[in-house]
Amino acid sequence: MTTKMAINAKDIFRNQHRMIKFIAHSIRLCSNQSLKAAQAAQQQQQQKSSVDFEITASVDTQYTHAPEPIKHDKDLGHQFKASQLSVRLATPQQLQPKPDNDEELGFGRLFTDHMLKIYYHKSLGGWQKPEITPLENLVMHPAAKVLHYAVELFEGMKAYRGVDGKIRIFRPDMNMARMNLAAQRSGLPTFEGKEFVQCLSRLLSIDSEWVPHTDTASLYIRPTLIGIDPTLGVASSDSALLYTILSPVGSYFKTGSTGAVSLLADPAYTRAWPGGVGNRKMGSNYAPTINVQKEAASRGLQQVLWLYGEDHQLTEVGTMNIFMFYVNDQGEQELVTPPLNGLILPGITRDSILNMSRQWGKFKVSEANITMPMVCELLNQGRLLELFGAGTACVVSPVNRINYLGQDLYVPTMEQEKPVHELIRETLTDIQYGRVDHPWSVVID
Repeated sequence: MTTKMAINAKDIFRNQHRMIKFIAHSIRLCSNQSLKAAQAAQQQQQQKSSVDFEITASVDTQYTHAPEPIKHDKDLGHQFKASQLSVRLATPQQLQPKPDNDEELGFGRLFTDHMLKIYYHKSLGGWQKPEITPLENLVMHPAAKVLHYAVELFEGMKAYRGVDGKIRIFRPDMNMARMNLAAQRSGLPTFEGKEFVQCLSRLLSIDSEWVPHTDTASLYIRPTLIGIDPTLGVASSDSALLYTILSPVGSYFKTGSTGAVSLLADPAYTRAWPGGVGNRKMGSNYAPTINVQKEAASRGLQQVLWLYGEDHQLTEVGTMNIFMFYVNDQGEQELVTPPLNGLILPGITRDSILNMSRQWGKFKVSEANITMPMVCELLNQGRLLELFGAGTACVVSPVNRINYLGQDLYVPTMEQEKPVHELIRETLTDIQYGRVDHPWSVVID
């Protein structure tokens, strides 16, 4: 074999995954023509019908703002750059099995072919060069801080395949800001969010065929930061690993036949408290909730409504922020959610709902404490209209029943003629799947 032939053969092998992806994409495009036609017809019908709210491609700066830049520690060392990113593609033997049906995906059980890894070592000057590798196991010392002191945090994002075939992510700057705040609280190194998003974009482009070809599923993005110092002792991490894995996902929650969830509200259990880290996305916030979730399931309930304080304040529902739509004392319709007082996670979906609703101007929008006695009183007076959770994993999840102090409280969320939670869900998914052009939705090149 000549040198030229050897080089050509090497190029063919190196790029064969692109050919495989191209062929698979072409097949899917052919099979999806009828689906796209139906979606187009449905969109035209929606445009012809009268609507209560107009989704615009603008974001009023009166109601939304960009997150503040993170302030890095002076002794952090150098930052990584997306321009330094290296790629090691999976061989045919390393490729992961793809799901047969995008419509029947669970949550977090399947993973894509590649992952993103960025190491931090203070002794080596700071952040090291980012790399994309085949999905592989992590190797670390048994004394690594993450294994002993839960020195770790994570984020939850999604990539959506739009009706135009383009892949989008939703408000990634918000995830980066929240992740860095959690890193500061955990004694982990902070990083430049824009550079990380560029690295994520490259990972998504490589594993783009894993983004489901449907608007009922998406590709879950799990950025994770862990302390890997091989030393015992509670202290800041001088070595860390920032990595990201991807997983095609369907629905997060198992709901009842109505599509709504039922909740256990037991004041004996508390998720977070003032001065704690309930407002940070750390694994240590989630492990203690698992046993309570099992308790809810044993009573035939799907999720836990977390309460706090002597007045039984509503904080979060499962892993979601909670919203209540009701008629207030002045006879006005009002959408209310608990304030960012340190007890709840500053959700990106939560922030988006507040911004959109305020910009619509069709009902009052507020951030205030909600208590279970208040919920009971509103139900008795027929003024509680809807209760729903909101988050990246589920978007919007309506609530129709709460088991509180041994009694079942039935919420008429699913009985409204034009439910607000449905309008919110449709608006958000229209943005995420590209049916509406919007600056919150970032296209992956």
